[in-house]
Amino acid sequence: MKLIAKAALGLALAAFAASSAFAHEVKHAMGVTDVPENPQRIVVLTNEGTEAVLSLGFKPVGAVRSWTGSPWYRHIVEKMDGVEVVGEESAVNLELIAGLQPDLILGNKTRQEKIYDQLSAIAPTVMSERLRGDWKVNFALYADALGKKAEGEEQLKAFDDKATKLGEALGDKKAEKVSLIRFMPGLTRIYYKDTFPGMIFSQIGIQRPAVQDKPGFADDVTKERIPEFDGDHLFYFVYETGNGKASKQSEEWLSEPLWQNLPVVKAGKAIAVDDAVWNTAGGVIAANLLLDDIARVYGVTPTK
Repeated sequence: MKLIAKAALGLALAAFAASSAFAHEVKHAMGVTDVPENPQRIVVLTNEGTEAVLSLGFKPVGAVRSWTGSPWYRHIVEKMDGVEVVGEESAVNLELIAGLQPDLILGNKTRQEKIYDQLSAIAPTVMSERLRGDWKVNFALYADALGKKAEGEEQLKAFDDKATKLGEALGDKKAEKVSLIRFMPGLTRIYYKDTFPGMIFSQIGIQRPAVQDKPGFADDVTKERIPEFDGDHLFYFVYETGNGKASKQSEEWLSEPLWQNLPVVKAGKAIAVDDAVWNTAGGVIAANLLLDDIARVYGVTPTK
């Protein structure tokens, strides 16, 4: 680590030492960490973690770039003014993080296990276990680390109530089979139940086509499997990073006769949705927006 990073590291450790008397213990995927009761300089290393921090009333001093943002997703960009980009989830910049003198770092074992010790040397570091459909578990952990456990529980209850009311408003429409498809650069996937949208569908009570109604994350598929995409509704999202490759993939598949002959496509019920909201953001803000999308598509208004 360069001299400037070492100096910043010293300042960060000194700042934590000054506040350690007010620390509380947080159990997480990498062990137990003492964190300050009132963190002021938070660095967050996952997209869903960024949403948790924002939703709980904090603005991080540093965060990893949104997967499809420049650098932030549209639905959070207004809240991220002045936040320093510290790399991407899978490639964070330790020197930049140290230079921000954080008093708390929030990360994820799946992404940053190998650099946990280095992060912990900069500031108290709390890590969630994995990144799939576990946003509620991760959100509760982050809320605890931020000293906002009660507020976190309130927000999760509010989401659960919203999902319940949406399910009630959908009524018999929940029995319709809903397909989930994602287009990526050179890749197409069917999404199963152990995904961000899949777990939300399960909570609401929305059904899936038989070939998609199974545990697991996703399958990479060839065009011969397009008939498996059929359902009463089909939601598809495109992971476009700016080079046009994912858009090209989706355009190619959407022009295929097998796609065009799907009953759900012929019925006009194959619907493009925002990849950030339906998949890549993966946090509490996106989860609520996804519920709003479902209500809009089905033309229902959940009771307050």
